[in-house]
Amino acid sequence: MINIEKILPIYQVEHDALLSAYGDITIVYEVAQPDIFTLSGNDYENYHQSWIRAARVFGKYTILHKKDIYRRNTYRADKANRSFLSAAADRYFTGRTCLDHHCYILVTKMATDRKAASSSYSGLMRKSIVPRQTIDSGLFPEFLEKAGQFERILSDSGFVTLRRLGDDELAGTMDHAGILEQYCFLLGSGERPMIRDVQFKEGLQIGDLHGQVFTLSDVEDLPSMCGSRIDYDKFSTDQSRFPIGFVARLNLLLDCDHEYNQYVFIEDAQKTLKALEAKKRRLQSLSAYSRENAIARDATNDFLNEAISQGRLPVRAHFNVIAWTREKERLQDIKNMVGSAMAQIGATAKQETAGAPQIWWAGIPGNAADFPMNDTFDTFLEQATCFLNLESNYKSDPVETGIRFCDRFGRPVYVDLYDAPRRSGITSNMGTLVCGTSGGGKSMTVNHILRTMHDQGAHSVIVDIGGSYKGLCELVGGYYFTYEEQNPISFNPFFLSAGQLLDTEKKESLKALLVALWKQENESFNRSEYVALSNALQGYYRHLLDDSSVFPCFNTFYDYLENHYTEVLKGQRVKDRDFDIDSFLYVLRPFYTGGEFDYLLNATENLDLLNQPFVVIELDQIKDHPILFPVVTLIVMELFLSKMRKLHGVRKVLCIDEAWKAIAKSGMAEFLKYAFKTIRKFNGVPIVITQELDDLINSPVIKDAIINNADIKIMMDMRKFMHKFDKLQDTLGASDKAKTMMLSVNKDNREISIDIGGQVVRVYKNELCPEEYYAFTTEGKERVKVREYAAAHGGMEKGITALVNDERRTKRENP
Repeated sequence: MINIEKILPIYQVEHDALLSAYGDITIVYEVAQPDIFTLSGNDYENYHQSWIRAARVFGKYTILHKKDIYRRNTYRADKANRSFLSAAADRYFTGRTCLDHHCYILVTKMATDRKAASSSYSGLMRKSIVPRQTIDSGLFPEFLEKAGQFERILSDSGFVTLRRLGDDELAGTMDHAGILEQYCFLLGSGERPMIRDVQFKEGLQIGDLHGQVFTLSDVEDLPSMCGSRIDYDKFSTDQSRFPIGFVARLNLLLDCDHEYNQYVFIEDAQKTLKALEAKKRRLQSLSAYSRENAIARDATNDFLNEAISQGRLPVRAHFNVIAWTREKERLQDIKNMVGSAMAQIGATAKQETAGAPQIWWAGIPGNAADFPMNDTFDTFLEQATCFLNLESNYKSDPVETGIRFCDRFGRPVYVDLYDAPRRSGITSNMGTLVCGTSGGGKSMTVNHILRTMHDQGAHSVIVDIGGSYKGLCELVGGYYFTYEEQNPISFNPFFLSAGQLLDTEKKESLKALLVALWKQENESFNRSEYVALSNALQGYYRHLLDDSSVFPCFNTFYDYLENHYTEVLKGQRVKDRDFDIDSFLYVLRPFYTGGEFDYLLNATENLDLLNQPFVVIELDQIKDHPILFPVVTLIVMELFLSKMRKLHGVRKVLCIDEAWKAIAKSGMAEFLKYAFKTIRKFNGVPIVITQELDDLINSPVIKDAIINNADIKIMMDMRKFMHKFDKLQDTLGASDKAKTMMLSVNKDNREISIDIGGQVVRVYKNELCPEEYYAFTTEGKERVKVREYAAAHGGMEKGITALVNDERRTKRENP
């Protein structure tokens, strides 16, 4: 057994660089790459071209070594939110296995006089290592200048960000393993240092981890064609082809612990071409003896012609996958997975045995110059960069401002829909449009968004048809207003909560309500009547101050008009033509005690709407009522406008489900337009939900007011509209990239597409824990079951908990 410290090829770590024993200098960047499944075909092509431009910066004797490391880790939930549903979701997702990805680019400047490594000669076999040259003082600054240009070109592409690692991140500390230890001992990023034995007696074994090395190092094993991207059939449709990176299947789509190493060796181009010319002449002389020689001659000739005519940069390249597992019996499964992944890009995997030690040894960060060159192949830079991994996991926003979804692999991530996009200039408003077919998951998604924002301190006013938010409302202790024969809908717009005064806004909203009750739409309303109503309201609230036994409501307001205000008008000698008090009282009599609608404006509970953070108004039974519906919509307007202007520093959410159609018909379209154009100034989030495609295309309210002012568009499964999607695409102003994303959504996987400002498009899974599912469900039988459990156990929380426990017990007993 050899102590690795005695033969370690890294001589020193200083100046944030690795110095090999042969004088090779390596600097390392940590790379943040684009999220997988989010790039269009044009994006991949532009991304690929930026890699070509960046790599061309370096001169000869430079090695680009890209490491993409994937380790299976278990998800640990952030404990910042501890509401009932948040805690349930934490328990549900904690322990879920997912691939963590870390990416590094290692740029090595080779010592010019070092001997090229091969399978028969490697630094691994040297008994002692002595530097063969003294580093020129001007070499390192020149190298850093080139590296800076490389970094700038890649960063300016807008696809990646690079951060150079420092000495401690390279070599490690007492508490955290550096990338040297991470590679040599297969440690995770951030893990404490641990020394493990490395042996190759029966394949690669590091400690208790058993590994295999698979290579793409021979031209005969490579795909016949390569490109920046490849179609992913799982997400493609007849109308759209979904692209992924050319080697994505060797990366995030390969579900095991592994590392994908990509080497591009930039040598002396003229020397390479000269050697190929000599090879072509040699093959020419031998072509008469063998057809293989003739074919090889033609291939070499074509390579030379392309290099010269199109200005290609000849390079040497090598790509390998190192996969490992703790369970030795799983090695065959891993071999099958890697072989299948390579076959899907048209390549043939070679399992390395004899050459595995040298390839692993050269993979030590900073030791790429010791790579066995007989395991590389000649190609052009354009083709070599096709084999670079271009994607990473979905990035997660802070839990404090994010909404939890899952990526398409089921890994929980937090998405900030409103604050971060506005700060970065991606969006200019927080308007949200939610669209999807019946059963596509709209109500589940919106319930989840509303619940999250409620936990974060937002005030929500929801106008619903269908009772989709009743469970959530009860769970968070909100106010739920609906019309039932035994318990008709009831409000009290005359009530003022503690500390609230009759300000101008409140007075104007009450006047608007009284006018709506009194006048028809085609009746005029003159100045004298306006003054009379203002005085009546002013006098009524003075009357309340003088007599604290009077409860503010429509009944006592009507009593004040009848018993006090009539005398005031007589004293002021107000004529009936200026304000007909008798007509006013007669028309409003149905809303007074004993009248047909005496319940509507005389509520004695659920009064403090301003300070109640969760209010749901369900309109299903009254959406066609000529009197109740306009009154209720006016109350909703007044409520939200009051919250909007009086609750400073608080997020306000106005969510209008399918009720927007009824509201628009009732002359409230202007309010919708006003809401979507204005409430962003007051930290407000308007959300409109619809399920009909024709609604989006044909409604002027939706098309002109909502879509144009909704920078966040959440779309469910739209594949049933696949063959008439162009019209919808035009209406939404969606790009071809967004179209491809939307059509890839699969409702069976609970997926949704989120378009933020037309610039960021992602597909997420709205995966809910069982407690969340039962809180949000709109299925009739399930809702009845939830109500029964809630009644039997004394509340929604206890009822849902008992229901979920019973279902889990049943599954265990009847697997």
